[in-house]
Amino acid sequence: MKIDVLTLFPDMFDGVLNESIIKRAREKGIVEINIHNFRDYSLDPHKKVDDTPYGGGAGMVLACEPIFLAIEDLKRDDSLVIMLTPSGKTYNQKLAIDLSKYKHLILLCGHYEGFDERIKSICDLFISVGDYVLTGGEIPSMIIIDSITRLLDGAITKDSLESESFNDNLLDYPTYTKPRSFRGMEVPEVLISGDHKKIREWRLAEQIKKTRSLRPDLLEDRDE
Repeated sequence: MKIDVLTLFPDMFDGVLNESIIKRAREKGIVEINIHNFRDYSLDPHKKVDDTPYGGGAGMVLACEPIFLAIEDLKRDDSLVIMLTPSGKTYNQKLAIDLSKYKHLILLCGHYEGFDERIKSICDLFISVGDYVLTGGEIPSMIIIDSITRLLDGAITKDSLESESFNDNLLDYPTYTKPRSFRGMEVPEVLISGDHKKIREWRLAEQIKKTRSLRPDLLEDRDE
């Protein structure tokens, strides 16, 4: 998979892309991630990429030309162009799985007072990571990169993927490690029983209980 990110702040990605699972996936050639400053596509002598909004109002609006030029330069027949915007579809694990099947993603990070509305005409999908305000689209794009990269073949083990939260719309089950007893808190007896069938049943029951308590909305979409 190839991911191209369009941003005004490329240095924000240095740490995220060079640590842990994402770093290893890049080194193995599982994913190629390129960060582009779309200011480089500005034809303005001062590399300006924004202007005041028509109709008045506070802040500056990202202009069409540099972003159109950047996307036109990077886009291929198999590309999916994603705008990170508060008005987009709320991101979740199902959407992460769907996006992991694409060969090429272009992530467009907004800033300031947002995009000129006409930029939407060259985007295929609009994503929000939640109902709260962020300074720009950089952190949401990092979330998408991280959640997708771990789904790619070879990035992490299949067993790890199958046991993660949100599989089958359930939160993850409780996990424990040594020591067996810590400050009066004991590891559940079933986990040291050696009975794998009972362990699987216990874990599923705990997932359902945890999800019903903390995220009952997830169970609404799950078959009885």
